[in-house]
Amino acid sequence: MVMLRKLRAIATEQAQRFNSEGFSTLFGMLIRELSDDYFATVAHHLQELSFRNGVLISARLGPGNKATNHVLRRQSGQDQSLFTRLFFNDGRPSFTVRVHPRDEAGLRALSELRDRGINLVANALAQSSDHILDFFTALRTELAFYIGCLNLQEELEKRAATLSFPVPASLDVRQHACTGLYDVCLALTIPEAVVSNDLSADNKELVVITGANQGGKSTFLRSIGVAQLMMQSGMFVGAQAFCANICEGMFTHFKREEDATMESGKLDEELSRMSGIVDELRPNCILLCNESFAATNEREGSEIARQIVCALLEARVKIVFVTHLFELAHGFHERHMENALFLRAERQAGGERTFKLIEAEPLTTSHGVDLYKRIFTPNAGAERREPEEHREPRVGASVGDM
Repeated sequence: MVMLRKLRAIATEQAQRFNSEGFSTLFGMLIRELSDDYFATVAHHLQELSFRNGVLISARLGPGNKATNHVLRRQSGQDQSLFTRLFFNDGRPSFTVRVHPRDEAGLRALSELRDRGINLVANALAQSSDHILDFFTALRTELAFYIGCLNLQEELEKRAATLSFPVPASLDVRQHACTGLYDVCLALTIPEAVVSNDLSADNKELVVITGANQGGKSTFLRSIGVAQLMMQSGMFVGAQAFCANICEGMFTHFKREEDATMESGKLDEELSRMSGIVDELRPNCILLCNESFAATNEREGSEIARQIVCALLEARVKIVFVTHLFELAHGFHERHMENALFLRAERQAGGERTFKLIEAEPLTTSHGVDLYKRIFTPNAGAERREPEEHREPRVGASVGDM
């Protein structure tokens, strides 16, 4: 009761400072339900439940003259003064039985009788107590989310990261546009400023992302997923501006390491996970795929991914697919799909990564040779110019496999 009074006081003092529908409803409920009459009624009941004047119990005679149907009764003279209770009565006869202080069996019988009488009331009081405690537990959980949001906002502002409130679109449209989008998780783990990207994918159901290794493709994919979750949680997002349609559910299919138990191969494991995801997918969901089905050769992986993507597009599932499978990306690009967008991780002429994604068609290479030269020949100096057809291997070539 002390905490309820404190909560009502907070609601009364702070209600005018909140404009959101949720908090206005909460404060209005607290002020309305936790009224002075409510506290007076509860205090009166608690005073009665202390049983300072003993208990009044009624019972019926059952088989063998045993008492049954014990009921705790309100004492009629409880509200009367002591003088009235001592010198005035209602004229009904009363009988008194006194138990000797040393009669342990009699005292035990009286105690059991008392317990039976107050059992139902004790259960009701326990349920009321549990109900109020559950309310405080739920309130603590809800407020923890808001406190977490405030802590996140404070930490991101310390890192000079841009925040904005998103604009959600309805479920049945296809909108996805943002400027300055970045991965919030990455921004919290590195001291440097995170490179942001823009996206204009309105009326698009498929976004295919290709390009150079370590060019920021997976990071961009994570930023899309995190921003969608933050938006649908009612939070701010890590972007200058963000607008996307609401999704029924979000699913991710990222590549994993080899199975340590040796029970299945990588492709088997990938297909099993995708099968489980497909069983849960429904229209207006979003699926984020990162290097899916790259555990087999390019022709087979592309065909598997193509069939799955086409089937999910027919089921009105929104897909963002990061891949090195050129046959897959090129095949979709050659179809000139109006509902598809193709992005590519930017790479400068010298092999430097800008971590920017541009709208461009897929290339036959993922520039794996850049990593090879950086790791195996870090002091080789300037890059030797070679013919275009030999300088960068196709995906799946020996250097890329290394």
